[in-house]
Amino acid sequence: MSARASRDSMALNATVVTSQKVREGRADEYQHWQERMNRAAREFEGFVGAEVFPPGAGEANEWVAVFRFSAMDYLTAWLDSAVRQELLDAARDLFDGPVTQEVLQGGSPAQQAPEVVTAVISHEVKPGCEEGFLNWQQKTLKEQEKAPGFMGSELFEPVAGVQSNWVVVFRFASREYLDDWLGSDVRKKLLEEGSNYFTSYDVRKVGSSFSGWFQFDHGEERTAPPNWKQAMAVLLALYPTVMVLNLTVGYGLEKIEIREYIGLFLSNVLSVSALTWLLMPTVNRLLAFWLVPARARTRRVQILGTAVVVFCYAVFIGVFGLITGQIW
Repeated sequence: MSARASRDSMALNATVVTSQKVREGRADEYQHWQERMNRAAREFEGFVGAEVFPPGAGEANEWVAVFRFSAMDYLTAWLDSAVRQELLDAARDLFDGPVTQEVLQGGSPAQQAPEVVTAVISHEVKPGCEEGFLNWQQKTLKEQEKAPGFMGSELFEPVAGVQSNWVVVFRFASREYLDDWLGSDVRKKLLEEGSNYFTSYDVRKVGSSFSGWFQFDHGEERTAPPNWKQAMAVLLALYPTVMVLNLTVGYGLEKIEIREYIGLFLSNVLSVSALTWLLMPTVNRLLAFWLVPARARTRRVQILGTAVVVFCYAVFIGVFGLITGQIW
């Protein structure tokens, strides 16, 4: 098995992404075997979760399995275990070629839509070229941020004593957006430049919720938006929520003569729930170009985002003024 790994010194979570090309006609056998592997992993301390991803349409018969543990020591205990090795030995004839893996240390849970697609790219960096590679990666990230559908990336350094490659994990809003980026002329030129810093790289695509295991924030994107932007974004979601609840639930509670302090509590429960699980994730996603510090670098973006929010305020005020008949 070829091994590749990386780490994020800011977090303890550890993930292994394995990929294997399954022989034609043996997908069912592979899935039964993978279930055995998943059950075995669940018995190990620190196990968090496992997911298996079939090949995408029109792609090679390459399956990807992802195992997550709460710490690197727990993950390495699983990777080095006799149980896992026995299962791998028993499945050798199922695979067309060796199994490969990337070990990622770090990453925090994040919600995402199910159609989001992730790319895991492993780089074998030339000795002494690490600084050049990092500068090249920053340049690549700036170009990615301009690409339609780009939703973020995360860089993982090698794990000392475990594996040596650098791994970049990035996601796009759909497989089409990801394929457009991977096949773009901009990326081809970047790869030509990057060949000065790494000898080889390996790309694999992963769909669905695996990418939700990472925040996909890198560099400046790890910082929170300024307080004034957070306040504006919350107000944008809070005002229509409160107004809708007052015009619906509040009116109903008043009709059945619920005590005011109880009615206020129930309204707060509903508004906080709507903001937490529905409205704020939507607002954050739509205003990411303005809220995320690394993306809002220019004055034009700052002014545009602020203007959009203020315009929405005005629309909401006008709409609710008409509904209540109190517009002047």
